[in-house]
Amino acid sequence: MSTREKIITVSNLYKKFGSFTANDDLTFDVYKGEIFGFLGANGAGKTTAIKILCGLSKPTSGKATIAGFDVYTQTEAIKNSIGYMSQKFSLYEDLTVAENIRFFGGIYGMTRKDIKIKTQLLLDKLGLQDSAKKLIKDLPLGWRQKLAFSIAIVHDPKIVFLDEPTGGVDPITRRQFWNQIYEAASEGVTVFVTTHYMDEAEYCDRVSIMVDGRIAALDTPQKLKETFGADSMNDVFIKLARGDNK
Repeated sequence: MSTREKIITVSNLYKKFGSFTANDDLTFDVYKGEIFGFLGANGAGKTTAIKILCGLSKPTSGKATIAGFDVYTQTEAIKNSIGYMSQKFSLYEDLTVAENIRFFGGIYGMTRKDIKIKTQLLLDKLGLQDSAKKLIKDLPLGWRQKLAFSIAIVHDPKIVFLDEPTGGVDPITRRQFWNQIYEAASEGVTVFVTTHYMDEAEYCDRVSIMVDGRIAALDTPQKLKETFGADSMNDVFIKLARGDNK
């Protein structure tokens, strides 16, 4: 990993709200083309950290750069270099498939020519040529998820942040969605993903697990299982959440 290009660097990062410390001395790197799992129970500090990494919030102290841009002074450049997909809100349901692609392409600063080209490419790639004029709300959830991911990287970002992207999706569709993630990573896109499904943690190159605002463990899934004497990532997660050290 040491010879690979660092795309995210975080060093001694803190985020405080009054006397409450949401992010407590976070230090980690993420590499180009890596699938990086960012896990933790609700309230562990994941969302706060992601907001900082996406240029939506500033740290209280510490350092962080995203695609080479500083989180304190270059937040607009960060926003232009990343894609984002959440579970709760990714597409406008009352717009058609094609309208969503065009809208987000415009938001990401793409030219009309590039938007037109990418729209056709996405429709062909996803097999949605006949559904271009169909409203998002009329698509099956699985197709919506696949389209949302494709739109999140329509502008060829260096990094895409996926915030629990497969929530409520059936196992088969989840696996198909991860095939999309693998493809994007193979093309050099860094994938920063949060999930509540511990089996999905197994698909990541490396996994960070947060507990009470701190990174309690960070390594490959295999090494984490070996370190904690666990058969699965779910067992690792439970041990860390309970404060077990072995």
